[in-house]
Amino acid sequence: MAAPIIVTGAAGFIGMHVAERLLDRGETVIGVDVFNAYYDPALKDARAARLQGRSGFQMVRLDIAEHEALAALVRASGAKRVVHLAAQAGVRYSIENPFAYERSNLAGHLSVLEACRHAGVEHLVYASSSSVYGDRPLNGDGFRESDPAESPVSLYAATKRSCELLSQSYARLYGFPQSGLRFFTVYGPWGRPDMAYFGFTEKMLKGEPIEVYGEGEMARDFTYIDDIVDGVLGVLDNPPETGGHEVYNIGDNDPVGLMDMITTLEAALGIEAKKTFLPMQPGDVPATFANIDKLRALCGYQPKVKLTEGLQRFVVWRRGYAG
Repeated sequence: MAAPIIVTGAAGFIGMHVAERLLDRGETVIGVDVFNAYYDPALKDARAARLQGRSGFQMVRLDIAEHEALAALVRASGAKRVVHLAAQAGVRYSIENPFAYERSNLAGHLSVLEACRHAGVEHLVYASSSSVYGDRPLNGDGFRESDPAESPVSLYAATKRSCELLSQSYARLYGFPQSGLRFFTVYGPWGRPDMAYFGFTEKMLKGEPIEVYGEGEMARDFTYIDDIVDGVLGVLDNPPETGGHEVYNIGDNDPVGLMDMITTLEAALGIEAKKTFLPMQPGDVPATFANIDKLRALCGYQPKVKLTEGLQRFVVWRRGYAG
């Protein structure tokens, strides 16, 4: 029987979808999650319930920063591949609660690295973020992995770039292959309530005004969750050479203006939003744009779901979700 794959953050948005796809293809999956209260834990419980009813899945409630417990789990599992998606997310929240990011993102990532090297893990795939690129203008080519990532504008971005550097050093020191994934604005069913499209939907359904930051002038490379999972599994199945460390953008390669996203969401909901325009929030960046040439060359990655269809799917899910 093949060794299980460990997925940290399995009760999270991306983690649940990755675990489901792995199960769909016959893998055994051990999910790890602490079920924190950054947003409504009921949503995490509902995601976990979808997984726990499936053959080949086990959920372990564990704080990844508890390094001895995590090391024991990885060692006992016999896992040779780990998909590390657990993290404290959110740019704005990092200003309010910086120590949550120190524990989850820095101590947590180091804990995963130590557990993997001692257990002989053969490939660690971990979540990074498009936020590492900082405040930079759009260009026709998109943000490339080879571009400088030295000027983070939020603590969240700084922790994610730090995780990349930690992984790079561990790959060279201890020889186990690692792949970092710079996610670009992931959205879709079972998403995170703190994301703009989700929060806008909640307020629009209640008839409340939405807060449009940056005076609506921002743009994001919105990437549908199914396309994200395609990229994650493509990277998982194509590890670097021994001792190698690679970083990949996973995005849609098609930035959309915030006002265009709102117009698309209004059409999907059949509701015109009441809008309150506000200045840019500290830590935000005006635009993101993924160049995906490197990931396409690795595994043929090609995003398929555009924003109109993706938001329609999200709205259908949200109207049916009872949480």
